[in-house]
Amino acid sequence: MVEIKAVGVVGSGQMGSGIAQLAAVHGLKVWLLDSDPEALSRAKTFIAGNVRRMISKGHISQANGDNALSLLSYTTNLEDFQDADIVIEAIVESEDVKKNLFRQLDRIVKPSGILASNTSSISITRIASATSRPPQVIGMHFMNPPPIMKLVEIVRGADTSDETFLATKALAERFKKTVICSQDFAGFIVNRILMPMINEAFHALYTGVATKEDIDAGMKLGTNHPMGPLELADFIGLDVCLSVMKILHAGLGDTKYLPCPLLIQYIDAGRLGRKHGIGVYDYRDAAKQAQPSARL
Repeated sequence: MVEIKAVGVVGSGQMGSGIAQLAAVHGLKVWLLDSDPEALSRAKTFIAGNVRRMISKGHISQANGDNALSLLSYTTNLEDFQDADIVIEAIVESEDVKKNLFRQLDRIVKPSGILASNTSSISITRIASATSRPPQVIGMHFMNPPPIMKLVEIVRGADTSDETFLATKALAERFKKTVICSQDFAGFIVNRILMPMINEAFHALYTGVATKEDIDAGMKLGTNHPMGPLELADFIGLDVCLSVMKILHAGLGDTKYLPCPLLIQYIDAGRLGRKHGIGVYDYRDAAKQAQPSARL
């Protein structure tokens, strides 16, 4: 089985930064890459703040925190991934964009390296087809935010090898995560169930069944969900929700996966959720914009 000592992460947004932080805190050398130097600078500040909070709350020692920060490198150059044992992609949820990245990684990363995607819905088999190493391509879907959420969903493509699967599973378990395993069907496990629920919440709002507040309160208090579905959609990003619903509809061919017109309308209006300050709810009051990922 491949021994993973060095990790590359592509994308310095909330998911990529969180994955990089996890790997460093657990003693692995990490390169975090983004094409935008300003985004990398923000990620560096974000991760450092999270690690300091972990130290102050006694989750890790000062020495472990300092070591984690020393293990992190920030780069805009894919060539720095040459020696990575695994590269985890956490970029935009677009099959074409991911395939293009995997083609480049296939050329750069050493032959034994694993290429993993944090995709929440796109076929691993199709992503792997862009490379010369389908047996070493796998889905490693972290939940948001990665440092806090306890689950990793591992997805095997049609050609993913047992060795790749076992090495990826061992890495997730090193991160103290519970692993669930999905076959390569649209939406996998979590989003196959979650996104239709969110879409139905939009239908309930669209058809006037109830207010957004009552829909969310009903699911939080009636089914013990930590967030209501509309609040959760804002947290995930309405554009991401729409992308996943389109993938479910295309991949499974059932009209029940058609995106709600209201969801589409919100996106057309630029209401993408927390990240844009407004979605189903309005977050433009700075006091409402505290991110759960910053509270460790």
